[in-house]
Amino acid sequence: MSANPTDLLHDRGLRVTAQRLAVLRVVSSDPHLTADAVAEGVRAEVGSISLQGVYDALGVLVDAGLVRRIQPAGSPALFESRVSDNHHHVICRSCGQVGDVDCALGSAPCLSTVDDLGFEIDEAEVIYWGRCPTCATSDSS
Repeated sequence: MSANPTDLLHDRGLRVTAQRLAVLRVVSSDPHLTADAVAEGVRAEVGSISLQGVYDALGVLVDAGLVRRIQPAGSPALFESRVSDNHHHVICRSCGQVGDVDCALGSAPCLSTVDDLGFEIDEAEVIYWGRCPTCATSDSS
């Protein structure tokens, strides 16, 4: 798949709009953004767009597999463009910093269950919680 945003939309059979292009560029430029942060970035790029317009574009891009939505417990949804693998996330309990971590063990879906209850599992979502190096250092001072 092409890295050009216009080609990415075409490759997925999506109509190319200035809003979708801007949302895709903003999410690609800074991982783990909230919809509000995406809206702010899009407005800086294309001018006026409603928050609902951003949510609509994000929904289309998530459905097309161009953007991934994660929702850590107690946090707003976050959007990222790293969709080509089954990676996980690490989140600081103190400052909220989010980072990507590669698969825990083995191949996707990374973690095999003892009993899959008959499900055909194709993805595992794991979030590791802890403290980032900065917060861990400042807390121990």
